[in-house]
Amino acid sequence: MAGGGLLSVEQALERLLAEADASPIEGSETVALGGADGRVLAEPVRAPIDIPPWPNSAMDGYAFRQADVTGEPLPVSQKIFAGMQPDALLPGSLARIFTGAPLPEGADGVEMQENAEVLPDGRVRLLQAVRAGQHVRPRGGEARAGETLLEGGTRLGPFEIGVAATVGRDRLPVRRRPRVAVLSTGDELVEPGLPLGPGQIYNSNRALLCAWLNRLGCEVVDVGVLADDLERIRACLASLSGVDLILSSGGVSVGEADFLGQALREAGELTLWKLAIKPGKPLTCGHYQGVPVIGLPGNPASGLVTFGLLARPYLLRRLGVAEVAPASFQVPAGFDWPRAGSRREYLRARLEGGQARLYGNQSSAVLRSAAWANGLVEIPEQRTLAEGDAVRFLPFSELLN
Repeated sequence: MAGGGLLSVEQALERLLAEADASPIEGSETVALGGADGRVLAEPVRAPIDIPPWPNSAMDGYAFRQADVTGEPLPVSQKIFAGMQPDALLPGSLARIFTGAPLPEGADGVEMQENAEVLPDGRVRLLQAVRAGQHVRPRGGEARAGETLLEGGTRLGPFEIGVAATVGRDRLPVRRRPRVAVLSTGDELVEPGLPLGPGQIYNSNRALLCAWLNRLGCEVVDVGVLADDLERIRACLASLSGVDLILSSGGVSVGEADFLGQALREAGELTLWKLAIKPGKPLTCGHYQGVPVIGLPGNPASGLVTFGLLARPYLLRRLGVAEVAPASFQVPAGFDWPRAGSRREYLRARLEGGQARLYGNQSSAVLRSAAWANGLVEIPEQRTLAEGDAVRFLPFSELLN
């Protein structure tokens, strides 16, 4: 437990991942390769044959039998293009061959055309010493029949889809999309496009979260803004069916006006976690009628940080993804940080000239900082920094996908 009874990021994540492991997303579907990007593989992909299925040339050049290469010119007995079935190599000859073409039986190497001299009579002299196996892609050099190429739980991207195509798969079994109900509460919230009344603000969190969930391959059930009316909230929650997660923004607390929290607790249980991070201290977790609930802080930057660091890996783990931590790296700080804080801080920053530079206004209410930034800088508890010190940088490209 972090100082003051607050949970560290690691402790909160450990708890959430344990919850995720206990409630995996059940069910799968088969999709065409063109629709598999971003989905999670439901079962392993294995090679049905050796890849490549025959030795082939890695160069444009001449296929040879090493024993025939003595420095004397040799005749060319055939020309082999990719996609052809070659004849066996005649003893004492070369075969003109092109990249990807099958090696003829009897040949044991390929010399690139740049190291060959074509004589006026059509014979070819290889200008350098050769060795068996050179410039040849051996049978099974990429994979052997039966070998696992992609594990179940792999998040599919262009490279993984390409691997599946390499072994002839045109469709893949993937985990079904998680159905996530997104809701906000508060009479102060107005949807974009509508006029603002006194004391009201536009609801940016809903649009942000729905777009983020779509990127993660979720099916979004957009509940919208719930008015501060207990009966309406009860009716809305009761109408939700078949969802895998209820995700709220705006806090689910124990306050007098927290009707959402009251309605959720009536048919479930909620726990308010206090995190040792800034921004993003409050996080609510629990269940409503058996459905997991995560309540994010209402301030946009707070919700961004807690969703990226905690809710995103939780959702991926429920889909069976083993490695859910975002990649990060060390960069020099392009700023001074003279005051040590009691909580770990995540600051909106972008890389400029190889250094991480901070947005000027780090208020948790300022979402513009995230649009300007391209990642988060992590500043550990009780730590000061001078410009040039190494800091951990978490790129948004990792957190958003």
